[in-house]
Amino acid sequence: MVNISTSQNAPAAAEKAVPSPQVPEGSPFEDFFDEFFNKRGDNGPKRPSRKQTSLGSGFVIDPNGIVVTNNHVIDGADEITVNFNDGSKLTAELVGKDQKTDMAVLRVKPPKPLKAVKFGDAEKLRVGDWVLAIGNPFGLGGSVSAGIVSARNRNINSGPYDNFIQTDAAINRGNSGGPLFNTDGDVVGINTAIISPSGGSIGIGFSVPSTIAKNVVDQILQFGETRRGWIGVRIQEVTDDIAESLGIKGPDKGALIAGVNDDGPAAKAGMQSGDVVLKFDGKPVRAMRDLPRIVADTVIDREVEVTVWRKDKEVTLKLKVGRLEETDPKQAALKAPSPAEEPKTGAALGLSFTAITDELRLKFSLKPDAKGLVITKVDPGSKAQENQIQEGDLLVEVAQETVEKPADVTKRLDALKKEGKKTALLLLSGKQGDVRFVALSIE
Repeated sequence: MVNISTSQNAPAAAEKAVPSPQVPEGSPFEDFFDEFFNKRGDNGPKRPSRKQTSLGSGFVIDPNGIVVTNNHVIDGADEITVNFNDGSKLTAELVGKDQKTDMAVLRVKPPKPLKAVKFGDAEKLRVGDWVLAIGNPFGLGGSVSAGIVSARNRNINSGPYDNFIQTDAAINRGNSGGPLFNTDGDVVGINTAIISPSGGSIGIGFSVPSTIAKNVVDQILQFGETRRGWIGVRIQEVTDDIAESLGIKGPDKGALIAGVNDDGPAAKAGMQSGDVVLKFDGKPVRAMRDLPRIVADTVIDREVEVTVWRKDKEVTLKLKVGRLEETDPKQAALKAPSPAEEPKTGAALGLSFTAITDELRLKFSLKPDAKGLVITKVDPGSKAQENQIQEGDLLVEVAQETVEKPADVTKRLDALKKEGKKTALLLLSGKQGDVRFVALSIE
């Protein structure tokens, strides 16, 4: 384990101007104060630049000088120094970083091989297993705290790939980037975050699992950056109402495909809007947030099998994983049929809707290629309003069937009632083209 110290030059700042005291006009002090305080105005002296320092933790994974830490420990630093337990210090260079998992890899040039630790398998951790956190809390280097694994697969909304290990081992400021060891002495996590109203440990700390960290570190060392898988879809959570409308049973609900990119790997594989991904490359997709992490960890250009739920049955697709472009994300585009030429109005499920006209396109600032039926009214207090459906939204599908005219909506709802369905799954598109599914009761 090592301590990481960083320094950053803070820019010089002008001294704040002091207002001149108010004195009676014509007073003998007027000229004196004007002359004195004008010298301390905006053009006055500036405070000299100063160095800002911070402390964190890290650990050596290669005797030749590869060090792992958190990105937020070194972010914006002009100089990074690695401090070892024997008192020696080495200047480090940044090999690469990944903001989405808060990981950074450093390189130092030691005069002799360093003692290194190895990554363990975080997937083997069980709730209740003992773990040790070592780091630099509050500048007290080499501090060790013990605890257990409180939970796994925690989502703390820090990024798209959240899958944290929660532990009650004391983690405080300065522990960031330090290792979380199992009882075999292997690194199973990188201490990253805490929840605390005071800033100190209250027994709720979070570590990036070694299974995620190792993959990120390997890519940074090989390419100098991360290379994540991408399939070109937009997804949303499968709620209980949506699961019922689709006929999905069991605790694992999967990830609902809300949109498919025209030129993405998913479209080429035949994936459709309304599909629910249940398995990806043999790995179960238990909830929506599982899919981005599984796809991101998949090797680029690899062909995988994807199991989706489509119209009351499982369908297996073969898909070739693409590469996620971090700086230029793809935007999803939906295909939908053209609206009816003659506008007619319909009402159902607490909604009023009609075909798109030039007047409505202008009123709701709809895109030129917008498709579907325009929601013109949402009944107050209805389930549609509770689900935040708004005037100007577009109704694209009902029960995974496209609707071209208001009569299509009534036809689909009547068919669902005959089938004994209690809810109808609607595909809605916002004014800017963002899409989502909503399940509404038809009883």
